[in-house]
Amino acid sequence: MQTFGKIGVMPTYQYRCTECDHDFEVVQSFTDETLKNCPKCDGEVRKQFSNVGVVFKGSGFYRTDSRKKTETKPVDPKPAPTKKP
Repeated sequence: MQTFGKIGVMPTYQYRCTECDHDFEVVQSFTDETLKNCPKCDGEVRKQFSNVGVVFKGSGFYRTDSRKKTETKPVDPKPAPTKKP
C-alpha cells in the first residue's frame, strides 16, 4: 500500500488483460470503479487476487490455543472377545 500525504493509505490492485495477458498494478481508492480496459490494447481486464503475506504471532491465533486440554484414553489393540452361545 502507498500513502499519499494527508489523504491516507490507498491499496494497490493487480489487473491482467484477457487478450494480451498484460499484467499491471493500479493504486486506487476503495470507492474507485474497477478498471475495465487494458492500457496497452484496450482489451477487457480482470482484477487479480493473490495471497496476502500476513503472519500472526503470539498466543490466541490457533485453534488449539483456546481449547481445553482433554485426556485421551488409549485404544485397546484387541477387541473384547464375544461369548458363543
